[in-house]
Amino acid sequence: MEPITAWHRRPIALLLAAAAAIIAVPAAAQAPAWMDARLDPDRRAGLLLAQMSEDEKFTMLRSYFGLGTDKISRPAGALGSAGYVPGIERLHVPPQQLADAGLGVTNPGGIRPGDFATAMPSGTATASTWNRALAFEGGRTMGRESWQLGFNVLLAGSVNLQRDPRNGRNFEYAGEDPLLAGVMVGESIRGVQSEHVISTIKHYALNDMETRRNFHSAQIGVQAMHESDLLAFEIALGIGRPGSVMCSYNRINGVYGCEHDYLLNQVLKQQWKFPGYVMSDWGGVHSGSRAALAGLDQQSAGEVFDDAVFFDVPLRMAVSAGVVPRARLDDMVRRILRSMFAYGAFDHPPQRGAIDAEAGTLAARRVSQEGSVLLRNQGDLLPLPADTARLLVVGGHADKGVLAGGGSSRVDYTARGGNAVPGLAPTSWPGPVVFHPSSPLQALRAALPRTRIDYVDGSDPAAAARAARAADAAIVFATQWAAESVDLPDMRLPDGQDALVAAVAAANPRTVVVLETNGPVRLPWLAQVPALLQAWYPGIGGGKAIADLLTGAVNPSGHLPVTWPVDESQLPRPSIPGLGFAPAQPGGDSIDYDIEGANVGYKWFAARGLVPAFAFGHGLSYTSFAFEDLQATVDGSRLVASVEVANTGARAGAAVPQLYLRMPQGHATPIRLAGWEKVALAPGERRRVEIVAEPRVLADYDPQARQWKIAAGRYRLELARSAIEPVLQAEVELPASVLQ
Repeated sequence: MEPITAWHRRPIALLLAAAAAIIAVPAAAQAPAWMDARLDPDRRAGLLLAQMSEDEKFTMLRSYFGLGTDKISRPAGALGSAGYVPGIERLHVPPQQLADAGLGVTNPGGIRPGDFATAMPSGTATASTWNRALAFEGGRTMGRESWQLGFNVLLAGSVNLQRDPRNGRNFEYAGEDPLLAGVMVGESIRGVQSEHVISTIKHYALNDMETRRNFHSAQIGVQAMHESDLLAFEIALGIGRPGSVMCSYNRINGVYGCEHDYLLNQVLKQQWKFPGYVMSDWGGVHSGSRAALAGLDQQSAGEVFDDAVFFDVPLRMAVSAGVVPRARLDDMVRRILRSMFAYGAFDHPPQRGAIDAEAGTLAARRVSQEGSVLLRNQGDLLPLPADTARLLVVGGHADKGVLAGGGSSRVDYTARGGNAVPGLAPTSWPGPVVFHPSSPLQALRAALPRTRIDYVDGSDPAAAARAARAADAAIVFATQWAAESVDLPDMRLPDGQDALVAAVAAANPRTVVVLETNGPVRLPWLAQVPALLQAWYPGIGGGKAIADLLTGAVNPSGHLPVTWPVDESQLPRPSIPGLGFAPAQPGGDSIDYDIEGANVGYKWFAARGLVPAFAFGHGLSYTSFAFEDLQATVDGSRLVASVEVANTGARAGAAVPQLYLRMPQGHATPIRLAGWEKVALAPGERRRVEIVAEPRVLADYDPQARQWKIAAGRYRLELARSAIEPVLQAEVELPASVLQ
């Protein structure tokens, strides 16, 4: 063996010294216990909370307005967005960067130069797909882009029910049915959070109209509330498990949403066992100790939007005086930290970089393709034949782009640029009116290269009619802009567009109308228009999606998530004061939702024997489907139906068999959607499809016992094409049961 010399001993000495240095490292330099990702979020939140000073705890309880104003500078460290909560470097707590909203990552006023994101189609379009996987992918796209743009909280997850087509914010929501809305929004939230971004769910609760939203009271009974709006929240929470719930502006039965003990404490946190935190909407806080004791955990941008920063000095004083227990203060902070641990804020902090614009546009286009609804197609006018010689496109700025809704959810900057039609009023909040640069006209010309396609802007109906006479077919694009903070005055298309459609249809019997609207509108010309496509607000992929559907490159498969009334006379509240920008009468201080209670949309129509223009669940295809052999099994509260679905046409397409439960005679609610599936089939293909009914839809809510109870009895199942088109029926016997 070679002797050990000083030279050979030197590496050993260095290793020993290094080992000693590691052993001697002070505890403060070691990663703290709460940074151990192997621990569950509750354990990590508890460990971190124990090390926080009171000042550090209060840091977590308020966000700052991340944009700044002309009087208040943008907070240091804020990227430029709706909200910002500073981090706590001493404890490795990252900042919270909060971005609007549920249709993509916004960049208000271009405050972040160079930032752009995918403008997704409206929430109603996503709901119209009836495709859970597509809802997840849409949410995942928004979550991924949020993370890549530096944000770890996305103010998404809008699940308020559409009780009235005039609600200016319906385009953010997912329709009128609590099961459909809850499932689709829940999947979207799940998609957002799969990308290490906390999603909210909002606006909790009953924020179903925008008129006087900061003041009005939604009046509704407890049972009806649970069987309608709250059921949508409950289902979405169970699927998406959002890190945060955003409480609403309005009052519910006289109490503000952000200080509503029943909704926040008793229902959300105790009954539903929600482990995350409640943040306020911007301008939704009216108190300190009262709101904190009622369940609010974080005040949003109070220095700009509320009368005071209630969750700073006022709450500190309340805690010091014992009005708010320190245990409640700790609970508020723990809930916020738990969500940050659970969804990646600590372990997967955002990394600002380039987004995948091509992938985002493709995701948006897929939603628009599946979410656009073919409402009418008399004489199989659509799809347009490839050998069409001459086509006229009219109106709707179709030469430039597709319409977007207004307010905080609007994505102004995409990879294709900004507003394609600048200068349209209103140019200030909740505007500007924005058209995404995705031109249906250009997409149609690319899809039909041998067709002469002319365009007129529709400002002169007589000129449009003259041009239509010379064309083989005409396509009229009709638009209706709607926005947050203001409701539509009525269900009419604005700016004389009904006269335009009527003139073109009179001149050319092969007229197609494409609607880009917030929701249902009056259709006084419907009998003269053989084909009608509802495209909603179709997002940055909308131009090509519309062209694909009109030409048959894609087979329509969207189905309505709302009932389409003939006009306002069929609504629970035909006239509501205060609607629109310049109402003739001021808005009221309350909205009576007890009129319909839980009978929202198609349930209201069924209860009153009304016939809509188009039913909830309606949607046409370029192929045909047959439904056969409905079977059902019951095991306690589990009801499973199955049906044979066949594509009996010549094109591949997707069917949406819908399962409805007919309640016993005399029940307040005649019919309920119990489940559905979406199934893609090749021509001639058939498949047996299983539909699992949602147990809470089979039950009634008992407000005294605070339980869902299924009444024993014989019920009728309907397998249907829409809420008013049953195809197959089956009888089932349900045993009495209480859902756990």
